[in-house]
This record gives sequence, structure tokens and C-alpha cells, in this order.
Amino acid sequence: MAGGLLHQLWRDLQGNPADLRTIRVSGTTGLTSPLPVEALAVATATVHRLAAVGPSGAALDPGAPPPVDGQLTVDARHVTADFCSEALLRLDGQPARGGFAPLSRFWPTADGWVRVHANYPHHRAALLDALGLDDDGDDAGPATQDAVRRALLERQAHEVEDAVVTAGGVAAAVRTPHEWAASPMGTALAGTPVVDLHCVDSPGIDSPGNDSPGTGTSSREMARGIQGARVLDLTRVIAGPTATRALAAWGADVLRIDPPHLPEARESLLETGPGKRWAQLDIASARGRERLEGLLAAADVLVHGYRPGALARLGLGEEELAERHPHLVVASLSAWGQRGPWAQRRGFDSIVQAASGIAVMTGAADGTPGTLPVQALDHGAGHLLAAAVMRGLVLRHSSPAASWHAHVSLAGLARWLLSQQVSSEAAPVGERLRASDLERYLVDLPSPEGTVTVVRPLGAPAWSAGLTPSNPVWLSTPP
Repeated sequence: MAGGLLHQLWRDLQGNPADLRTIRVSGTTGLTSPLPVEALAVATATVHRLAAVGPSGAALDPGAPPPVDGQLTVDARHVTADFCSEALLRLDGQPARGGFAPLSRFWPTADGWVRVHANYPHHRAALLDALGLDDDGDDAGPATQDAVRRALLERQAHEVEDAVVTAGGVAAAVRTPHEWAASPMGTALAGTPVVDLHCVDSPGIDSPGNDSPGTGTSSREMARGIQGARVLDLTRVIAGPTATRALAAWGADVLRIDPPHLPEARESLLETGPGKRWAQLDIASARGRERLEGLLAAADVLVHGYRPGALARLGLGEEELAERHPHLVVASLSAWGQRGPWAQRRGFDSIVQAASGIAVMTGAADGTPGTLPVQALDHGAGHLLAAAVMRGLVLRHSSPAASWHAHVSLAGLARWLLSQQVSSEAAPVGERLRASDLERYLVDLPSPEGTVTVVRPLGAPAWSAGLTPSNPVWLSTPP
């Protein structure tokens, strides 16, 4: 099953199908689910590796085991560690897991279930406002928990979803796969590729067609694409930062920019920050926009997680970027895709699982909704974004007149999962996952916060340090 998705993804990334003959997967992930999480994890991680090192798997991967008969070997257990990396984070030897806020979970309603996300203060405030509740500042306390529970039990799930979203929060009614597929948003997603890599027409620039697969690129040419590339990172949470963390491991100069007014969890910054520099900049202000334009002019790659249309309102839509910065490879991530009634709606991995039917498919016999064993939509999307960037750089190298853009959505990955055959997915005897199995994939890095322990990158690239505060400028000498 992983092989089928791998072929699909590599085709969508305009890779040479012959490259896939070199792939060898070692072991199993130990991830159990009625849905093919192992296939998704292995395929997305493998396509990332292949995009980075090429079919030989050797030129940029000197620390990996020697290729067997010229094959690129992917360690499935390492993939597992990568897909649950946020749970393995340590700071100075102590666990530093962020996890979900007390209100971020499934709640029963008058007619079913709803999933809410309240990790960020502004989303938490929107939830309480939508429910007409006062904020006592103690989300984990019995008073707040009981108040939220009672308020939700008085409402229908879709009513809660609409009210919270209207208030600026994040929530989704738990749907069955059939309900989701038949909805306007599910219909809009039908037929869209899991990863979309395409040329964007620019005034005065002739862009080649993109319907035929690539002819393959050597590892040395791929190295020139990503090593030293300047990557502007406008992403948050897990999926986007995971992609840019991978690009930093392969030698890119990654500069993460956060808006000063939106807080990010410390644990998230530490876990997704290795190899990156970090600065704050208000790109909505005139001065910030001017600074951003200067960064874009000297960048090779822009990776962003803004909802469709958000950057366009700042004059940085796909067409504007292609016109002013045709040299850029632009990779974007969204929760729901670029079309349909939810395209501009906020969303996270857990929310997409609830809305799309995954929560029902992984739920208990009594109807309680469930989850995937890892945040596979986030991590899978991160690997695909990284792969798309590296493929875009290769295609730009061979077609310098072209402006290459890519898009990945969490809902697109959910759609693929739900399109596959459901199984009991019982792990073979002796193959069930143990935390101790993943220790060998961890690495210690120095950082301004202390020693950060994170999952080392797939293959053998490396980071020299954790997230490092910086000014919003490019390095004079690439890493």
C-alpha cells in the first residue's frame, strides 16, 4: 500500500518513476490503526528522502548504511520516531512535552460529538465567547470543565461548529466519512492531488508545461539545489515547521519569521526549531512589509502556512509573487485545501481528523471518537512540503524561466487515508511499538534554552544547534 502512494506522490512531484526501483524499506513502523497510517508515514518520509538525495542515496547521505545493491534504505522505525517527535522532546534531559490544552479535546453534544482546539489563547477565548461563558482562567479546573460540558450538551454539534468558527475559534463536528465526502467541502477535495507542484505563469516569462514526468536528477545536482538555499519560513505549529526543519538539516539557511502578537508554544519552537534562525516581524505593517519584500528578493524558497487568500490580501498572492519574485519556489500548507467553502477556515490535524471521518473510523465500539496513533496528517504534510521544495529547486535549475509553486493540505492526506481499505491492523507479535525502541534515533543539540533532545533527521543530514534567535536578515555566507 505504501508503494502505491509512493508512486502517486513521486509522479505528482514530477519525478522519474525509475527512481523508485532503488527504494528499500527496512522493518515496520509499529503504528497500529484501522487506517493505513504506516503506508502514509513510510511513503511521505521516503519521497522526502528521495527528493533530497536522489536515487543513489549516497552523495548526500554519508552517514547512512552503505547502499545495498544501489538501493536507498528507509528505516521504518526511524520514520515512527519522526512522526511522534513532539512526544520525544527533552530539555536538559527532562521531558518537555506540550500536548493539548485541557479544553482541546472531543466533547459530547446534544446529538453527537465535537472536537475543539484551544491551545492558543485567542482560540480559547473564541471558544468561551461562542458558548457564552465567563473566563475564570483555569481551563483544567472543574468549574470551567463542567461549564463547557453543560454548554455543549445543550447544543447540536454543527451548531457548536458554526458558532465557534464565527467567533474566530477552531472546532469541527465529528462526521462519518460518508457525511464528509458528500459535504460541499468533501466534494471540493475530490480529485485533487495529495501534493500539487506546478508552474505559475509570470508576465514576460515562458513557463514550460508540467504534464510529463522528470528525467531524473543526480544527487550532486540536488545538493546544489538545497545546500545553501535561503528559505523564508512563515509557518507555525507542526506541519510547516517540520518541513522547514528538514530543509535546514539538508543545509538550507532557514529563517523563521513569527508575528510579534501571536504566541507560539515554547515546546513547539524547541522541537521544530533545530537548524533554524528565528526572528519576529509584523508583515501586516508597512515597515514589516518592506522588510519582507527585501527578504523575498534575496530568498530561494518561501514556505508558508497562511490560509488561502490571506497573503493575497497583503499583495503576496500566487500571481503577485510570481510576478515580483519569479525566482522563488513557493510551498504552501493549508488545513482544508485551496478550494471549497472551508478553504479559508482555520484547522489543525486533530480538527481535520474529526471533520473528515477519521475520528469515527478510529473510534471505540460505544461511539466515542478516536484518533490516529500519531499526528500523521501534520507530519506527512511536512515531509511532502519538504519534498516539493527540493523538487521545485531541481526543476527551477533545469528550467530557470519557470516559477514553481506547491501546495499540500491536511485534508488531502485525510482523503487518501479514507480512500484505502480498512483493516484491523493488528501488529505482528513482537512488532508492537515500545518507547525504548526509539531512543537510538535521538540526538542532543545545544541551544540558547539549554540542551535540546530531538529526533535526528531521517537519513544522515544534521543540525549543528537548536533554534537560534536572530535578526530578520540573511546570512552573508550560506551554511
